[in-house]
Amino acid sequence: MTAPEIIQKIIYMTLATANAEGQPWNTPVFCAYDQDFNFYWGSSKTSRHSKNISANPRVFISIYDSTVPAGEGEGVYIKAKAQELSSPADRRFAHNLLQARRIIPFWKEEYFSDESPIALYKAVPEKVWVNDGQKINGVYEDIRKEVRLP
Repeated sequence: MTAPEIIQKIIYMTLATANAEGQPWNTPVFCAYDQDFNFYWGSSKTSRHSKNISANPRVFISIYDSTVPAGEGEGVYIKAKAQELSSPADRRFAHNLLQARRIIPFWKEEYFSDESPIALYKAVPEKVWVNDGQKINGVYEDIRKEVRLP
């Protein structure tokens, strides 16, 4: 599969963040994406990854198809910058994308305000890779190949 096909198929991404001291944190989040392959999700403002993004916007995203047999999985790996969405128009846009991907009945658009405990986030990719492989002296080596998203 191509990177866009994997992104379209898998509805969760694993989001890796780090706090200001560099302590890593990893969490799966339900996500949506726009036509430029920017990624959106909602999370509690008090969650570890949300606090980490406030302190350090650099994130790493993995979207991996773990539904296939061992050795056949394909993934997309994304270095990105993330931010909490603050404008009502941006929040509405992200909410619509998330709802279009899968109805989330407990997240109504009016829940996303400056006072809300839940925030919507956006990650803008800087570099993207897919997994690839090669055999060296008869031994398979898993490697990453940089790609461009349309």
